[in-house]
Amino acid sequence: MPGAKKIAAIVGAGPGLGAALAGRFGREGFALALIARSTDTLARLEEPLERSGATVLSVAADASQPKSVQNAFEQIHEGLGPPSVLIYNAGAYQVGGVLELTADRFEQAWKVSCFGAFLAVQQVLPAMLEAGGGTILFTGATASLRGSARFAGLAVGKFGLRALAQSLAREFAPRQIHVAHIVIDGGIDTPQARERAQNDAQRLAPEAIAEVYWQLHTQPSSAWTHELDLRPASEKF
Repeated sequence: MPGAKKIAAIVGAGPGLGAALAGRFGREGFALALIARSTDTLARLEEPLERSGATVLSVAADASQPKSVQNAFEQIHEGLGPPSVLIYNAGAYQVGGVLELTADRFEQAWKVSCFGAFLAVQQVLPAMLEAGGGTILFTGATASLRGSARFAGLAVGKFGLRALAQSLAREFAPRQIHVAHIVIDGGIDTPQARERAQNDAQRLAPEAIAEVYWQLHTQPSSAWTHELDLRPASEKF
């Protein structure tokens, strides 16, 4: 029945951090609205979550397209109800020099990393304001703070996401909506990352990151964190 449970919407649900976030909030009794481009990815996430007893609604959508995002949240509202937690975990990883990137690749990376967050926030804010509170969490990166050579295709979108988080926090914190930006400063430990790196470098455990997101959600409003950074002990900074 829509509205019967607390609802967490995760945009950019996938293996690794997306799955860990879904599992963490699912264990706390949240119904889970999962949004990703790939139906296959969503199906692989659904199975273990449903076996654990979580209520899951998966919606395939393109975070960079306004109508697609709107349609996704209309399905979520109809199937589950309005989310009280939004986690924007989507990002596009375009690496290349400025003269190598095409305009389309650059624009798409910005849209997924930043514009999609703006679209998703617009879909959840009205109900959060009506309910008197909510939580919005953004997944950032090292590139949120530093534009490295050949990483303009990632950094521009992540810088924008951080700016969006700051503006939202200043506008809506007085209305009891907690907005936080999490800088993931290092590689996240996934099978794909281990295969690509071919080394034993320490990486951030997805479950450990998800625990921090949960702690942010549960913070009392008298001591809210807006931004924090996470990195493995071996990471230089």
